[in-house]
Amino acid sequence: MIYWAQLFHFYQPPTQFPSVLDKVCKESYTPLLRVLLQNSHAKATFNVSGVLLEMLDNYGHRDVIKNFQILGERGEVEFTGSGKYHPILPLLPSGERKRQIELNAATCTHFLGETYTPTGFFSPEMCYDSDILSDVIASGHQWMVLGGIACPAQWPVDKIYQVEHDGNKLAVFFRDDVLSNKISFKQIGASDFLEHLKQARGDKENIYVVTAMDAETYGHHIQHWEKLFLAAVYEQLRPTRKTYAGIKQSTALAAQQKALLADTSFAQQVKMVTLSELLGIFPSGETVSPKPSSWSTSVEDIIAGNVYPLWMDKGNEIHRLQWEHLNICIEMVNKAQEYASTEEAGYFGRIARGLLDMAEHSCQFWWASRRPMWDINIIYLGLNEQWRAVVNAYRAITRSPADADTKTNFYHKVLAARDIRNKIEDRLFIM
Repeated sequence: MIYWAQLFHFYQPPTQFPSVLDKVCKESYTPLLRVLLQNSHAKATFNVSGVLLEMLDNYGHRDVIKNFQILGERGEVEFTGSGKYHPILPLLPSGERKRQIELNAATCTHFLGETYTPTGFFSPEMCYDSDILSDVIASGHQWMVLGGIACPAQWPVDKIYQVEHDGNKLAVFFRDDVLSNKISFKQIGASDFLEHLKQARGDKENIYVVTAMDAETYGHHIQHWEKLFLAAVYEQLRPTRKTYAGIKQSTALAAQQKALLADTSFAQQVKMVTLSELLGIFPSGETVSPKPSSWSTSVEDIIAGNVYPLWMDKGNEIHRLQWEHLNICIEMVNKAQEYASTEEAGYFGRIARGLLDMAEHSCQFWWASRRPMWDINIIYLGLNEQWRAVVNAYRAITRSPADADTKTNFYHKVLAARDIRNKIEDRLFIM
């Protein structure tokens, strides 16, 4: 048997424009979920960021949330844990990681209710370093999914590797990067995909394959891909072999279906499962030490020690300045929380804390990567969220019982943050 576990990652940044969210819902989320709802034999694992659920609720897309709930209630979809605002977890202090994980759990529980019972964890962008293990394990998760590039041992197809921290173990799944990227960039069709699964099995009795990608791949990044690829695959794996009414049958698609139908036993050899279900099917493998990486990291990046190139490239001056600014922001907000013992200080401290949570999102760094992504508006919006947190944190400190030396020290940090902010803005003008 070939067990196919597919993961869809749903996320939009907190600074996203409502008009863009509307477009993504129309082109991707709504039609993608419709395909899943119409194919009850399909199973999948969803990572839905808490910030996205809040935005869907705030901007009138509660139908998308409802469809998440329906799929969860039907047992066709499971949800994972993550960080609420999609931060790059290995680059944050442990306290910030824990907070992001806890905020995400609370928000997802609020919107998804009893259907939100995650056993697995999705680190945003599949960014991994062993430093995050203690916080992921402490949050109660049983497994984590990582990019295939992180796998340090023989590629697992019939066993599930483990990672260990302080005597506690966590199952780890590795995404098939090659296959996932072929789907994400429209480099493989339905029939070729199924043939790939068939060949991957070889002479083994049972294997599993993990694919994972942005949900926006379907319909938003690639128009109608949820029908042309996903629904076409689901149709070939449908036990009753009924024609999927949502697809207009082109000559090429009809030929694909005819060829696959010639092998009537193939559909019975492939079973779609959630990632958690794999734990009950395959035995545990040995303990491994995955390579620090992301799902966008290349072999060359790892060799160069540049493991998060889209978010903290060693040669990217904007990235360096962004993280310097964010680290000052984190320090100031934590100090504001420590000293916020008066009503006024507490008021500004709470504002600073909420702004910092949002300001840790990954997109501001991604759009500054120039690989080839570059958008000065998204970079600036993230910087502005950070600066607002600095302003409110300093206000909280000055209105607190902190001593004069402490207030002076943090005023100097405000000046440092302002200088960094000015440097980033100057570079945005000239690049």
